[in-house]
Amino acid sequence: MATVMQKIKDIEDEMAKTQKNKATAHHLGLLKAKLAKLRRELLTPTSKGGGGAGEGFDVTKSGDARVGLVGFPSVGKSTLLNKLTGTFSEVASYEFTTLTCIPGVIMYRGAKIQLLDLPGIIEGAKDGKGRGRQVISTARTCNCILIVLDAIKPITHKRLIEKELEGFGIRLNKEPPNMTFRKKEKGGINLTSTVTNTHLDLDTVKAICSEYRIHNADVHLRYDATADDLIDVIEGSRVYTPCIYVVNKIDQITMEELEILDKLPHYCPISAHLEWNLDGLLEKIWEYLSLTRIYTKPKGMNPDYEDPVILSSKRRTVEDFCDRIHKDMVKQFKYALVWGSSAKHKPQRVGKEHELEDEDVVQIIKKV
Repeated sequence: MATVMQKIKDIEDEMAKTQKNKATAHHLGLLKAKLAKLRRELLTPTSKGGGGAGEGFDVTKSGDARVGLVGFPSVGKSTLLNKLTGTFSEVASYEFTTLTCIPGVIMYRGAKIQLLDLPGIIEGAKDGKGRGRQVISTARTCNCILIVLDAIKPITHKRLIEKELEGFGIRLNKEPPNMTFRKKEKGGINLTSTVTNTHLDLDTVKAICSEYRIHNADVHLRYDATADDLIDVIEGSRVYTPCIYVVNKIDQITMEELEILDKLPHYCPISAHLEWNLDGLLEKIWEYLSLTRIYTKPKGMNPDYEDPVILSSKRRTVEDFCDRIHKDMVKQFKYALVWGSSAKHKPQRVGKEHELEDEDVVQIIKKV
């Protein structure tokens, strides 16, 4: 482990010393690829002995979505978890109170949202310090991350935590790179693009690919991609997670300071201790999770508005709805009747590929 960490430090030092310009782009791309490989090695050690592969804390995933609280020690994560879920996580004014992962559940708009209080992250977590590897391995399984910041020193903490999460392959509030990368048997490395490239040229792409021992591939860019984007695509293990910056303890700062913080994107001000704006935070979590509520309607009965079926906004067809209720339901499926904003008329008879909207009502008609 020490040798891997030393190699990481040596590469980071070399990158810091290297001037960024067209002449050094090729060299920097190579260093970034080496760094990504070493970080992966740190996350998933190949040796059979010692601590395993950073499998995270043993918390069973439950509910419709999972939200992780990440932050430096003593920013108020445990207080926030207690107030939102009623789960008791020890609260104290000294650092490192939470040493294991505490789960709680929020019931909101008919959805069951699991909230995890991950132990205080420290600088260097991505390099294996503290419980960093477990914290971030668990953070990778979350549908949304709340970075809890102290209103007195938010920006420094924000940058440090982003750097730690980025180092572990968690991309916050980003879309996957819009490029195609396809390995092939022969023909060398081909680079094509529909836009002008200011970061990547054929030599840099070849250098990065050779670091991964890839000598034949087609790379097609649909936007001005960077070396980091190409490395992310080759690594293939990146997670793209929505993130909210929860600035806590706003009762300790002035209105002028609050107005400055208000310019931060993806930001939500709260005071967990005084319970200020917790409703606003829940609304923002709901928006970032992007969930869809579908109500069931048994034949000849009124819709059940108490217990919706919760779907992800990316997977919300009638077939996804059937799978969520029971895996065998699709086999018996004949058609569905849908009421709501996705239906052209009420009710509309649809097939299993029909896309549902939030708060639609669905009745499944089975084969006889």
